Amino acid sequence: MKEHIEQEEIFSQILRAGRRTYFFDVRSTKAGDYYLTVTESKKFTHDDGSFHYQKHKIYIYKEDFNEFNEMLQAATEFILNEKGTEVISQRHQKDYKKNETESEDLATATSETSDFTDVSFEDI
Repeated sequence: MKEHIEQEEIFSQILRAGRRTYFFDVRSTKAGDYYLTVTESKKFTHDDGSFHYQKHKIYIYKEDFNEFNEMLQAATEFILNEKGTEVISQRHQKDYKKNETESEDLATATSETSDFTDVSFEDI
């Protein structure tokens, strides 16, 4: 039976992002060339307090770097141009706090809608 031996990391960076962690690892092939692995590790907590990690890994080889970088750049620029830099999903977190601009926008929207007539449905 063959053992799977994970190649030694030559260069590594870690990006912690909430319950996700991204690992960027440079490894060496058997021939001595380098490639990149990007791993997403996501923590899941069970009802009993125990937890497990789910991992997804992609391998990117040197011959694909230019096109990969171009497509990644194009995709991220598209998202930022279409949706801006605000992380909309943060609004739905229980510890979310509005910043001053959002509070002012809400106050303006509230004052604009306060011109409605109060209607009692019992009159209808």
